[in-house]
Amino acid sequence: MNLLLARILFSIVGMVIGYGIMDPYNKGPLGILLGLGAALILILTEIGMRKVSVRGLSSAVFGLILGLIMAKLVTDAVSLAPIPQEILSSIRGILTFIFCYLGMAIGLRGKDEFNIIIPYVRLRRQDQIEEMVLLDTSVIIDGRIVDIYKTKFLEGKIVIPRFVLKELQQIADSTDPLKRQRGRRGLEILHIVQKEAGQDITLHEEEFPETPEVDAKLVKLAKLLEAKILTVDFNLNRIASLQGIKVLNINELANALKPVVIPGEEMRVKLIREGKEHNQAIGYLDDGTMVVVEDARRLIGQEVRVAVTSVLQTPAGRMIFTKIEK
Repeated sequence: MNLLLARILFSIVGMVIGYGIMDPYNKGPLGILLGLGAALILILTEIGMRKVSVRGLSSAVFGLILGLIMAKLVTDAVSLAPIPQEILSSIRGILTFIFCYLGMAIGLRGKDEFNIIIPYVRLRRQDQIEEMVLLDTSVIIDGRIVDIYKTKFLEGKIVIPRFVLKELQQIADSTDPLKRQRGRRGLEILHIVQKEAGQDITLHEEEFPETPEVDAKLVKLAKLLEAKILTVDFNLNRIASLQGIKVLNINELANALKPVVIPGEEMRVKLIREGKEHNQAIGYLDDGTMVVVEDARRLIGQEVRVAVTSVLQTPAGRMIFTKIEK
């Protein structure tokens, strides 16, 4: 049963109830209209509450219960004083209103820290922990996740946050042709991942409207779900790691899988462009590793044999420094 059918059935039930209530007063048609009107008001209210998350509602209910308990305790303490019953009733009502409001406000403000709320208590065996991996926009557009998932190295359930999908759609609708192409590529990659993963991929609806930045939302959701983040974004990697979140960076994985070279080893490389320093030339290996060749600017455009002098590992990747093999 989809949501539209449920709304139609609810409207019909509302009309039947309205007719049953007003029929004894010979106002059956009016009861049908009143019942339909009440059902439509409730449906519109439900549509307006679409952005209200279950977690936020649970936090508000928890805060309301806490406020009622605190109001009961305080009013019981106040009732011990010699206060007239009329004034005591007013004080009880005022305190109940104040504590209920404060409880709901505190509950909504601290909903990220409420791990004892019933819908978010995870009852599971410690030896059967379900791993969850959050995808960010950059890793979806990158596309290498498809091949990684096919190799079965990526374990657990893949979670795509709603705000990441929304950002991807905005990029795909951009007026910039390059951004639009990247966004459409990301949507296509996402479709392939969904087809490959099947039941192991899910869409998470949490939006965090109070947090505008997508990276900050992703970190919050990772904390909430105790999930890992799969990304190629260097800044997100640093921010998440500083907050104790496990990060899977595809670029770091690619760097770790590159062949190891040692000083003195020989290789052949085609020189493509000039280097930053005087008389340097730059080439690339098949895996994208940059090779810097000393005293080789005159040989740009040719394939030469070089010998490795040193290797530099940087956050952006590996650089191999070489010299012409004579």
